[in-house]
Amino acid sequence: RVITETAELIQGQAQALAPTGDGHLRSSIEIRYYNRGLSAEIIVGAAYAIYVEYGTGIYSSTGNGRRTPWVYWSEKLNRYVYTRGMKPQPYWQPAIEAGSRHFERELGRLGA
Repeated sequence: RVITETAELIQGQAQALAPTGDGHLRSSIEIRYYNRGLSAEIIVGAAYAIYVEYGTGIYSSTGNGRRTPWVYWSEKLNRYVYTRGMKPQPYWQPAIEAGSRHFERELGRLGA
């Protein structure tokens, strides 16, 4: 029960905190259960998920972003786009932290 609750809490929090955009990021957050429900894995399938979480370019929260602006062609906008990067929009780490607190609390109630 605790595994399922925690996995669903993490998935729900991550989906709620993820930026809306086209909805692909939110819909790519899935749970996989193993060992008859005794293990769970929460997966973020969108290829760009890490860039949303940590930012890019000068805004990268890891400090490893590109320091110079760049230009790229946007198929969506049908034009060139000048950018310095994207600010972080954390959705994953806050969800993991909420799940961790829930898991620890529930295990404490069970006396584990």
